[in-house]
Amino acid sequence: MLMLPAMAGASVDPGSALHAYMRGRLADGDGVPGLALSSYRAALDEDPASPQVARRSYFQAIISGDMTLALRSAALLESDGLLPRDGTLLQIADALNRKDWPGARLLVDRMVVEGNFAFLAPIMRSWISVGEGRYAPPVIDSADRFASLAKRYLDEHLAFQALRKGDMESAKAAINRALALRTGEMAELRLLFAGQLAARGARADALALLPEDEANFAQARADIARGKPLSARNRSQTAGQGFARLLTRLAADISSDGSTGSLGIRLARIASFADPDGPAAHIVAADLLSRAGYAAYGIEQARSVPATGWHGALAQAELVEALAAAGRQAEAISLARALAAVPNAEPERHVRLGQLLAEEKDYAAAASAFRAAQSAYPGNAVPWALLLFEGSALEQGARWNEARAVLERAAKLAPDEPTVLNYLGYAQIERRQNMDVALELLKKASALKPQDASISDSLGWAQFVTGDIDAAVPILERAAAGAPADAAINEHLGDALWAAGRRYEARYAWRAAAVFAEGETAQRLAAKAKEGMKPEYAAR
Repeated sequence: MLMLPAMAGASVDPGSALHAYMRGRLADGDGVPGLALSSYRAALDEDPASPQVARRSYFQAIISGDMTLALRSAALLESDGLLPRDGTLLQIADALNRKDWPGARLLVDRMVVEGNFAFLAPIMRSWISVGEGRYAPPVIDSADRFASLAKRYLDEHLAFQALRKGDMESAKAAINRALALRTGEMAELRLLFAGQLAARGARADALALLPEDEANFAQARADIARGKPLSARNRSQTAGQGFARLLTRLAADISSDGSTGSLGIRLARIASFADPDGPAAHIVAADLLSRAGYAAYGIEQARSVPATGWHGALAQAELVEALAAAGRQAEAISLARALAAVPNAEPERHVRLGQLLAEEKDYAAAASAFRAAQSAYPGNAVPWALLLFEGSALEQGARWNEARAVLERAAKLAPDEPTVLNYLGYAQIERRQNMDVALELLKKASALKPQDASISDSLGWAQFVTGDIDAAVPILERAAAGAPADAAINEHLGDALWAAGRRYEARYAWRAAAVFAEGETAQRLAAKAKEGMKPEYAAR
């Protein structure tokens, strides 16, 4: 049993502390973060000397956005030498909030010694100098082994600092460099720069950053064009805002591969502690929280950004994701539909609506949404992925003739894209149409992407149904080795093994498939494993 040590001289009820701690652990595992947070807070009140409780409280407090509890837990962990490296960033945010510039500098020095975030130090120290009233620009040592990484973040901060000083020429040059470095999503950064420029009278330069034909920028363009007075945030940049900007960008970057690691969440949350009114940190936090299974907090973060503000459209897009992650599909679809209905709605809005509708098996509406996404492109420049989305929705909606035409168009536009070739080829094999042509499509897809288990399965199954069992079996074995938890692949392998006379192995493959199968498929697999292969039991 876990024993929570009592603090010397204090009166502690170990049973009560342990009960609250275990309640928090269970709530963690059940995905109830609010209960987990209150439980850890209670456990920490009962037994403030427990490093186990302090550690859990620290992580849960940051995820939930409770800065007070996070700082309290961090102090306890630090006293035991157990503070996570991002705990120093939390303490820097606190020092900046309190305008404790000497304390902030000491913490940055400690961060450098700790190593993990040392490459951020020049930019952080520069923002501290802004708070001190004796600005010193960030200087990155080219000899530093992480210099190239630090330089990825430098120009946007030079731009904000130049704008703060009113040095418009230096600011515009830095803005251009910062945007050129970013190959991914830049809407939020464009809005921030545009606000700063417009607040200083550079309306034409601000508008030039915001494309006319994108709904994400409509509100900002309208406000700038009519000379609407902008908020004080657009006329100044504080040390806390600069620090928050840095952590927000880092959080987005380390999670850009689709990962849901908690470090990105913690960085975004700490950024929001340093700049509570800044929309960027809340938008990034909403995304990361929703992806990591904290949809309730994702909803909260997305809704903390005013829907009618400049960043409102970006936050509403994240709200769609958070609602969907929370299982609130009807609300997600309703909001996605509203976002897709505005003038100049970006293709991404239509795509997300289509995906949500397809998940609800409303394939006709999904196909219409995917088709609407294509309207932003000339006919010969429609991205193949949009055609694949539409073709898939049509095929699943039992409109095969229309689907085939769309998929063939996608294959013509992207003749070397294995995903398109696989879908078109396999869909025809399923229907026993154009078998020779379909088989060639699948052979080409497999040659382009030989390690893809799904494509290997398609090719192996095509060879099986066209009678080439000897060729089918090794390819299906390779597919099953690459995706051992895929019920369809294992069933295909079992059918092929049975036809090849390898009955024992066939039953083994069917049993492996049954572990992950449901409904009619599970019943069919159980019958095959018991009775052997019959025509009515063939994989579908």
